Amino acid sequence: MDRSHAAAEFLFDLRRAKRTAEALPADAMPHSHEEAYRAQAALVQKLLDHSKGQTIGYKVAATNEAAQKLLHVDAPFFGRLLSTSSSRSPASLPAKGFTVRVVEAEFGFEIGTDVPRQNEPYTKDSIAEFVRAAIPAIEIVDHRFHDWTAVGAASLIADNAIHGAWIAGEPVLDWRGTDLSLQAVSVSVNGEVIRAGSGAAVLGHPLNVVAWLANELPRFGLQLRRGDKLTTGTATPVYSANPGDRVVADFGRFGKVEVHFEP
Repeated sequence: MDRSHAAAEFLFDLRRAKRTAEALPADAMPHSHEEAYRAQAALVQKLLDHSKGQTIGYKVAATNEAAQKLLHVDAPFFGRLLSTSSSRSPASLPAKGFTVRVVEAEFGFEIGTDVPRQNEPYTKDSIAEFVRAAIPAIEIVDHRFHDWTAVGAASLIADNAIHGAWIAGEPVLDWRGTDLSLQAVSVSVNGEVIRAGSGAAVLGHPLNVVAWLANELPRFGLQLRRGDKLTTGTATPVYSANPGDRVVADFGRFGKVEVHFEP
């Protein structure tokens, strides 16, 4: 068994048992991002085979400067969104279904038409024509490591970019009249506002994240397709939720997203 499949087997077992480990074993440690994404693909296939679900799009991690510093990485990386770990708001999820529950308020998007590969890199302006809707969202980050800040990008990529769940609000079709970098975002826990930020927190503008992904995916034989859902990284400081917490992310005119962690 090669390193990529060994990593996928190890991470799949940790996910099923809700256990953590200090790090991937030496014979399962990806030596490059290419190996890490092969491990991710193998893990995602195992998760889909187990749950009978399907991929619905992508998450992009480490788009926030604070997140990059926390994880000791210098660039974003991506994972896959799965139908079986995605819900509509308001959502009620069992707290015990996660190893940890790191809540991130994120601007999501739905792709309206296939994004063709091209020699010239996409920008936030050129990628906008391919976006059908903006989606207020919450991502739950969940990881399999004793210290997720110490294992490095390759291990995090292999663990499907430490994706746990995605909660989507109502899609907004008339999003183009708003500068998303200026859109305020807040997070409330049990009725008290505890976090605040804006779209500028993710690479300066959420559409910069979409452009980054459109440029990055072809390196790994992938492409943004019509109907893909995306989530672009945390627009506010993260919150580690406790069992029983009711968390609401408020995106102003874009609506609110709510998740309750059943104790």
